[in-house]
Parts: sequence; C-alpha cells; structure tokens
Amino acid sequence: MQPFNEQKPSSLSPQVMRSLAKVSSERELRGEALARAVADLSRLFTTARATLPARYLDDPAHAAAYRSYFLPVNLSKIQVLLDELPSDSCTGAPDRPMAVLDLGCGPGTGAVAVLDWLWHRSPERATSLSVLAADTSLAPLQDCKRLWDAYCQEIGIANAGLRCITGNLEHPLKGDLGKQIVRGGPYDLIILANCLNELCSAATDPSAERATIVGQLVPFLAPHGTIMIVEPALRQTARALHQVRNHLLKQGLCTVYSPCLHEGACPALDHPDDWCHEERPWETPPAIAAIDQEVGFIKDALKFSYLLLRTDGRTIVPRSPQIFRVVSELRELKGDTRAWLCNELGRSEVGRLDRASSASNAALNVCHRGAIIRLDGMKRKDGATLGRIPAEGTVEMIRPA
Repeated sequence: MQPFNEQKPSSLSPQVMRSLAKVSSERELRGEALARAVADLSRLFTTARATLPARYLDDPAHAAAYRSYFLPVNLSKIQVLLDELPSDSCTGAPDRPMAVLDLGCGPGTGAVAVLDWLWHRSPERATSLSVLAADTSLAPLQDCKRLWDAYCQEIGIANAGLRCITGNLEHPLKGDLGKQIVRGGPYDLIILANCLNELCSAATDPSAERATIVGQLVPFLAPHGTIMIVEPALRQTARALHQVRNHLLKQGLCTVYSPCLHEGACPALDHPDDWCHEERPWETPPAIAAIDQEVGFIKDALKFSYLLLRTDGRTIVPRSPQIFRVVSELRELKGDTRAWLCNELGRSEVGRLDRASSASNAALNVCHRGAIIRLDGMKRKDGATLGRIPAEGTVEMIRPA
C-alpha cells in the first residue's frame, strides 16, 4: 500500500521562499519569542477560537507569527487548489488581464499565491495580473503590499497590479470596498481564504449570513470564473462550510466544481461527528521545520476544507453513481481494508476482504483522502450499511488528490 507521505508533496517555490525571507528579515520575531507567538496563535485558531480577537493581525506578535508560520502553509493550500482548476479557466480571458478579488486577504496569502502560481505557468500573464486585496484593517494590507513588492522585485516585474483597500467584509458591496469590487470585475477568481469562518459569528444563523456574503459575490464572476473558499480542517469550521454550501446550492446561485461530486445536501451533516477535509502532502520549508521543533508541531501536510464554486456547471470529473470521492484514509483491519466514500448516493463505507483482492480492484490499495475513483461491482447485503468490493469488482483511479 502506498503510504500518504509517498505522494508527491507540494512545495513553496524558491521565489516565494526568498521573498518571505526578505520580508521576514526586516522585522520578524526570532527564536523563543516567535515560537511562543506561533503557539499562542495556533491555540486561538483551534481550542480557543471563541476568544480569537476580530483583528488579531493588528497585534504585532500575532502578525509576526502569521507571516512566519501560517502564511507559507496557507499559500501552498491555495496553489494546490489552483492546480485543481481547469487549465483553460484559471488564467483569465486571453484578451484581458486575469482579475482576482482576494477578500480577507490578510498579509497577502492569496494574492502572492496566485502571482507566483501564474508566474511559473504563464509569465506574460503574471505581468498583467490585477488583484484587489481587501481586509478589515490597514496593518495586514501593509504586509500584503510588502510581500507583493518583494516578490515582484524577486522576479523582476513591475508591481502595479495590486490594489489594497479596507472595508467591512460582512457587507462587501457597501462603501468604497463595494465600489472597488464593482469597478474591478468581472473576476476570474474570488478568494476567501480562512476568513469566512471569522465573519458573522454573532449572527443568529452564521452560515446563512456567510452564504449571503458569498452569494453577493457570485454576480461578479467572469463566465469561466471560480470562487475559492478555504477553511481550517476543524470539525466546527468544516461543518459550517458544509452548511454554507447547502444554502448556496438550495438557492441555485452556483454549482460545486470540487470537492463534491453532487449538488445534493451534504451527507457529512447527517451525523454530528462527521466532517470533510483534505490532507495533502507538503514539503516543509526549513524555517517552518525549525519553528515546529521549537513548538512541538509537525507541519508535513496541508490540512483544510474547501469549496470551488462556479456558475458554468463545470465539474472536476463527470458525475456518475459509480464515481466516488474518498473522504477518509484507508483503514487496514484484520483481513479487511475499508474507506469512506461520497457521491450523489451519499456517504458510505466500503470494504474489501483480503481474500477478494485482485488485479481489477488493486487500485484500492493506493487510495487516499481526496482521491476520486470509479467503483464498479460493489455489493451490499439487504439492510447492511457496509458495501463490499468482490474479487470481480473494479476500482479505477480517476484523479489522485
């Protein structure tokens, strides 16, 4: 069986790493002070989310921790998802610059992720990239501009493509921010990375309010455009994202390109202990590894929940009752291998007894969370919840994660 860490890991480009190092060398915390700040911010992001300040990036220690540790990780997540989009729809129309709206941009995670990703695939398109970056306060926007400028200097291009603006992200179409959004559209890509879960927390129905925010942005997509929502891989935040998804699809505002293979209600919400998230291998930069050693973390994988939403109906793979996304890791039991799968039929557990292993179903051995497979010949006894892959059944890897 292919272990998770043997998959080809994502990694930061040399240009991003040098740009981060340049910005960091100017003003970052060091050593134990940085480790303490990272540990504190991690605690606020996870076990103490209820006490996370609304403008935590205004705090110099939190901002330094984010720039040094969380930004590189989250930048890689965005680039993983850019790779997942159709190649003919994520660089913009050929007759105009690619336009990006980065809502809740923080210190430039999404903006620089797109610029770097585009530079390595279409340098001529990168030189004309247009990004509108918005956040609630000035401090993260200043960091965004510093990192953007450092990257542009690193690759030797003009840095006029970034516009930064403060605004109320819970009401993005109001005030100056709304005017800028209208003026800058239509957008090939709208990014909400690790910010949606921080909005509308005091609302009676936060998920409905967050869906309203996303719904207001849908009309500003280009015909081939995508809304990319990335959230932490926590049960609370992932389930909240599943609820946002349900609201949007119920209203018919958009369709899911990925990760879902259907537009029905999310089956992960049927049971309170379930949620969907991704885990992709990552090549840990030395600077992150050094912080991990200080803090006691292990950041060797990218863990997140996400949605890629579109209005053109395109999907990552054709829809079919026989095509499933793997939503768990493989579990090796005594004489049995099992995994949870999801598609239009719902969320179900599938197993294959060792004695039923065959050439036709051998692809099950290399399945991993997020992979998309075609499964034919599955059998389920009356009243049973577990599906069985027989020796004559077939498992085909359609798309590895």
